[in-house]
Amino acid sequence: MSRKAPSKDIDERDLEVEGSAHAAAGVTAVAVSMKRAIEQMGVRRTAQTLLKLNQADGFDCQGCAWPDPSPEHRHTAEFCENGAKAVTEEATLRRVGPEFFAEHPIAELAEKTDYWLGQQGRITEPMVLRDGATHYEPISWTGAFELIGRHLNGLSSPDEAVFYTSGKTSNEAAFAYQLFVRAFGTNNLPDCSNMCHESTSVGLAEVIGIGKASVSFDDVHNAELIIIAGQNPGTNHPRMLTSLEEAKKKGAKIIAINPLKEAGLVRFKNPQKPRGVVGNGTGIADLHLPVRINGDLALFQALSALLLEAGHVDQDFIDEYTHGFDAWAEHLRALDWDLVLQSTGLTRAEIEEAAAMLAASKKTVICWAMGITQHRNGVATVKEISNLAFLQGNIGKPGAGLFPVRGHSNVQGDRTMGIWERPPGHFLDALRDEFGFEPPRENGYDAVAAVQAFRDGKAKVFFGMGGNFVSAMSDTNVTEDALRKADLTVHVSTKPNRSHVVHGREALILPALGRSEKDLTGGHPQRVTVEDSVCSVHASQGPLKPASPHLKSEVDIVCTMALATLGERHDLPWRAFRDDYTEIRRRIARVVPGCAGYDEKVDQPGGFVLPHPPRDTRTFPTEKDKAIFTVSPTEVLHVPEGRLLLQTMRSHDQFNTTIYGLDDRYRGIKNGRRVVFLHPDDIVGLGFEEGQLVDIVSEWEDGSERRAPSFRVVSYDTPRGCTGAYYPETNALVPLDSKAEGSNQPAFKSVVVRLEACGDSRASQSAEDAASGTVGDARGDEQKRHVQPHHLS
Repeated sequence: MSRKAPSKDIDERDLEVEGSAHAAAGVTAVAVSMKRAIEQMGVRRTAQTLLKLNQADGFDCQGCAWPDPSPEHRHTAEFCENGAKAVTEEATLRRVGPEFFAEHPIAELAEKTDYWLGQQGRITEPMVLRDGATHYEPISWTGAFELIGRHLNGLSSPDEAVFYTSGKTSNEAAFAYQLFVRAFGTNNLPDCSNMCHESTSVGLAEVIGIGKASVSFDDVHNAELIIIAGQNPGTNHPRMLTSLEEAKKKGAKIIAINPLKEAGLVRFKNPQKPRGVVGNGTGIADLHLPVRINGDLALFQALSALLLEAGHVDQDFIDEYTHGFDAWAEHLRALDWDLVLQSTGLTRAEIEEAAAMLAASKKTVICWAMGITQHRNGVATVKEISNLAFLQGNIGKPGAGLFPVRGHSNVQGDRTMGIWERPPGHFLDALRDEFGFEPPRENGYDAVAAVQAFRDGKAKVFFGMGGNFVSAMSDTNVTEDALRKADLTVHVSTKPNRSHVVHGREALILPALGRSEKDLTGGHPQRVTVEDSVCSVHASQGPLKPASPHLKSEVDIVCTMALATLGERHDLPWRAFRDDYTEIRRRIARVVPGCAGYDEKVDQPGGFVLPHPPRDTRTFPTEKDKAIFTVSPTEVLHVPEGRLLLQTMRSHDQFNTTIYGLDDRYRGIKNGRRVVFLHPDDIVGLGFEEGQLVDIVSEWEDGSERRAPSFRVVSYDTPRGCTGAYYPETNALVPLDSKAEGSNQPAFKSVVVRLEACGDSRASQSAEDAASGTVGDARGDEQKRHVQPHHLS
């Protein structure tokens, strides 16, 4: 085993395809976790980190936002395989110092993939790319903050700056960050929610009054039926499988709604139990509905229509707590079943079987993730899921509720702390009353609008608080070209990524402490807090010595940047915030709804749960003061002959844009990433062969096309006419203007594409481009502003 970073990048010629798995986790997951961890951290450091991961006296996982059990019920190993990989990425002993950047010019790094860049290790010092320079070079922290302040104060308007946030930012850093941005004078606060669960936030806020899950951790264990729609917990939220196993033990039934039959929803081999080590594990899904991509809206309408017709409704709940039932019920009674079957690709018998399971359940939890939200009709589908819950009274009672499972560790907490480009007036009023200045009231840029602003010359400075914005966004080439027009790009990061090499005229990389590291800002131990998917807030405090003495905490970076930019303007307590995070928490308590006594409450082992009126008291802070049934038209996404519907997705060896490795063992992929999964009959029907190299080309009604080169055809159990491939390699196929109605979220999950065979010379060149990090090119007029969705009826 070696702690050295790989010197070679991905070579897709090494790719191997094996059979897909029929169970998740097990002994293999433990072996992979330990191998990766010991390889990069060593035995002692591995024990130091993993035994503190997700513990009440430890630190929160850098990965997903799955909730933790109460402290007395946590295992010694309270983490999953991908959690161990996430810790390994941060606590690695690999280092990226000034000598690395001196050795590698930007032009060379720009040819590398995100996998290679991320595997190099932790950045140890602040780095600057001067105007016209070919290499990053060291810069002092003082010099970095002076450069930021000079650029920000030189703008014609505060709205020419964009301040992005990833979901790993702590509540303390997020609160200080949004305060600085608003004191500077803008609401340009896009975040990763804009790309993942924005359709949830918008849809739920409209129909229940709050854009968060209405369940507790225990509700999942006590449900009679759990529906998992557009979600792959085996890869994206592996600790969820333990909760599903517990629910199954108590007699729960599970319905999986997903185009692919994912291993984690077939069977779970819990490595902490004997039957998961030497036995067959636990079967998870009692019913798998292989819905056609974008067919979820029609499916949930059909389920509700069947329940309504059979009288399986909670009329008391409907009468007392809801509004709009009659119009919605009338719409469903006229449901066109031909459209339903065409949209879903399912048989009526399959849908009736699921409806019968719903009818038999008195307590149902409905879970979903990006397979629901990242469509043009994502908001409408979230509302339709809510309609189904209202119909049976499955909200505000034990063992039931709506459960959007967040994909990043504190993305929900960041929004709670005010990271939002569309802040509500009451939040801005509270900021004004607490800090004595008038915050801007005009809505700012979300992620899509931010790229458009740089593209159109309306934005000049990009500041990224974590994440890898360039790789995460849609329309990769347009996004990259837009960011290159900036005067200054700044990234607060732990490791190199693609956003560092797609830079403005000047660029900064500011290395931050990770969650696994001790924070001694102000000369004494500090802790931070985070919020999980069920509104539980808890403390996080890392055990490790920082990767470099030059690292600063995110709170320190924000507060010192504020001093360098604003000085004493508004008389805001930046020094007090920086020296003692308790001071931030005291202000959070007075500004953020539901956070009274915040610092005292997070002293409790396991933290506390934020109030949620629909869950707690069946009160709904909507415009009608009730839960709102909404009517959405039944739609079919029509695909021309010879075309396919593509969904972009993660491999098992990645978290968002962070690529841990090159294997997706659940889907049978080894040593590569550029694969496209097709039904065997589609491979034959389209004239291709298993293993053939193809380009993926997306087609849009304005005549534009986008191309991602050199993907290997892989046979897979997916609905006819549907295909899947990994992001960020396929993000280039999705135009900026292809987005969800109402939430502006990129529509990564319903892309009409054709496949083109690569000729011998073309394949060789495409493979070379792919290995060098070239993710695609746009064909046609990519500057057209309004890309129309594919035909829907």
